[in-house]
Amino acid sequence: MITRRRCLALLPVSLILGKAFGAAGQTPVPEVGIGEYRLGPGDKVRVHVFNEPDLSGDFDIDGTGQLALPLIGTIQAGGLRLMELEALITKALAGGYLKNPRVTAVILTYRPFYIYGEVRLPGGYAYVNGMRMVNAVVLAGGYTPRARQGRLLVTRLVNGQKTELEATDDTPVLPGDIIRVPERFF
Repeated sequence: MITRRRCLALLPVSLILGKAFGAAGQTPVPEVGIGEYRLGPGDKVRVHVFNEPDLSGDFDIDGTGQLALPLIGTIQAGGLRLMELEALITKALAGGYLKNPRVTAVILTYRPFYIYGEVRLPGGYAYVNGMRMVNAVVLAGGYTPRARQGRLLVTRLVNGQKTELEATDDTPVLPGDIIRVPERFF
């Protein structure tokens, strides 16, 4: 018969072994800052060309990653960082249109993230800077009674490849993430 004292003595060992063997096949979610964020379809940016109000404005990145701008036409913005977009627009405007153009760009709205599985209100939700997985679950109405709480799967772009990674409630959400809340077995 196992006594309470023996159970308490074996608990740390079982936790260590569980972590050691359970983590072998899991890939942790890399911490990616929003400063390294790459633009994509669904993002809305504000481009400001100094002293050129006709060239400035708010623009949407379309489903193919293209950004349509006055005078220079469409450019491929998908996959670029904000600073790279500014440099690309500056170079395009300097190529025969303006002398020494000064361009700034800011993201007005990020593309949404999606959550499905064992949550009450699955769907797409607006991204908010600093959001964690637990916030995403709360926005989706919370866990269903069959949810495997605290263990989430997130599909996101990592080095240009879609990758499914295991996440916890404290993992940051990024724009474009697809979060799956799995079902528990017991």
